[in-house]
Amino acid sequence: MSETSSDFPDLNTLVGLFYPSLADLGAFEAVSSAQMARNYRMLLAHQDHMTVTVERYHNCPVDVDVLATQMAEHHYARKILLRRQSDRAVVQFGIMRVDFAFVSEEIRRQIESQSIPLGRILINHNVLRDVHLAQLWKVTPGPDLQRLFNLPSPVPSYGRTAVIDCHGAPAIELLEIVTPLEEVLVGLGIRDSGLG
Repeated sequence: MSETSSDFPDLNTLVGLFYPSLADLGAFEAVSSAQMARNYRMLLAHQDHMTVTVERYHNCPVDVDVLATQMAEHHYARKILLRRQSDRAVVQFGIMRVDFAFVSEEIRRQIESQSIPLGRILINHNVLRDVHLAQLWKVTPGPDLQRLFNLPSPVPSYGRTAVIDCHGAPAIELLEIVTPLEEVLVGLGIRDSGLG
């Protein structure tokens, strides 16, 4: 897999759909996969859907929790959390923007229903799709992301920007940030190891 540093999608533009500035969400530092711990690489440094990847990593299906939406002409954007079905724990924060000109009416209806993760919708409809990793990021959460991740302090995590082509057209822009991994939180004394 080749990592590309790309100006598309633009991080500031995606975050700006729901936050006054990038700093309101967090501090972002571009990184390579070599600068990430192995489990973060497994979660983010690939060309697959994050829905599938986080479900495989956590060995559990996930649900989408839509926090906010925005509609502008042919574009629909939403700010979301992915939660494990087993315990409702948040495993990912995301912002996505889709150009409805490149998806079918049925896919549009399912996206707007806000009840199914995006990756699962595209897979279920056998959409010819390619996921292109644009950039990997080290993310130090701002106050809102810290709250959404239920962190007592801004523990750094990692994320990515990516584009999904549907039938050859760049239809979906993504920002995806995974929650800090359990072993990191245990190491910092934020979570109990559960071994006692």
